[in-house]
Amino acid sequence: MVDKVEVENVNHPGLTERVDAAKYQAIRTLMLAALPVGEPGLSAAQIKDAIRPGLPQDLFPGGKALGWWQKCVQLDLEAKGLVTRAKTKPLTFFRPD
Repeated sequence: MVDKVEVENVNHPGLTERVDAAKYQAIRTLMLAALPVGEPGLSAAQIKDAIRPGLPQDLFPGGKALGWWQKCVQLDLEAKGLVTRAKTKPLTFFRPD
């Protein structure tokens, strides 16, 4: 049985989903380490490039599904107030002070 973790979605308050805990934690750790504190932050593409080298290959062989997991974790971290979205084009994300 796969351990699950409940995630939130900043765009849909009150909505939660249960996802694979190991994959979530791996992306969460890498993303929080990659994101700067304060603006200007990183775009989604820059975050993906930053976390790709640290991906555990047993969970993400060849980077499979990285985009989906990155978005899942980003939305959850935003909902929890651990990541902030800057109103830039393209959108950028950073850790609040």
